[in-house]
Amino acid sequence: MNMTAATREAEPAAEQTRSKPDVESALDGDIQAFDRLVLVHLPRTYRIAMAILGSEADAGDAVQDAWLAAWRQLPTLRDPARFDGWLDQILVNACRMSIRRRGRVREIPMPDGFDAEAPQAALNHVAERDALDRAFGRLTVEQRTILVLHHLERRPLSAIAAALEIPIGTAKSRLHTARAALERVLETER
Repeated sequence: MNMTAATREAEPAAEQTRSKPDVESALDGDIQAFDRLVLVHLPRTYRIAMAILGSEADAGDAVQDAWLAAWRQLPTLRDPARFDGWLDQILVNACRMSIRRRGRVREIPMPDGFDAEAPQAALNHVAERDALDRAFGRLTVEQRTILVLHHLERRPLSAIAAALEIPIGTAKSRLHTARAALERVLETER
């Protein structure tokens, strides 16, 4: 195992170790412990939702829905050590619901100074970013989810498989399929 892979596996494990006492306290009804969990995990959950949904408003709504669902469903969590995977599953479901609610309408934010003349390099960067955003938006929720968890969140396949409740081999296959789909869509977007 190389150093990067070891670091990827250590990051989620360290976060889980720090959160476990708060998860256990929250399971016993401690609201302050749950608040601490929200503070620790909120940036990560928002980052995942933003990457999946591509809209700040939708990401904020999905994260809020996910945390509300997590509080309500907390008594169903059997193993406090699996809190991160359990929360990720709730978040992905909230993102799916957000996509169903909004249909296929997608908000396209315009960068500041969009009308101003820009150097060619900046225009190329904007065009590449726009092509990537459009391509990412054309992927399925499952494809976006696995790409976000692996590449943005730097989760190892074993953690992704656990969070999505699928075998590791299935996670590998879905990651490969998602990468191939992104490449195909990017080719048509350029």
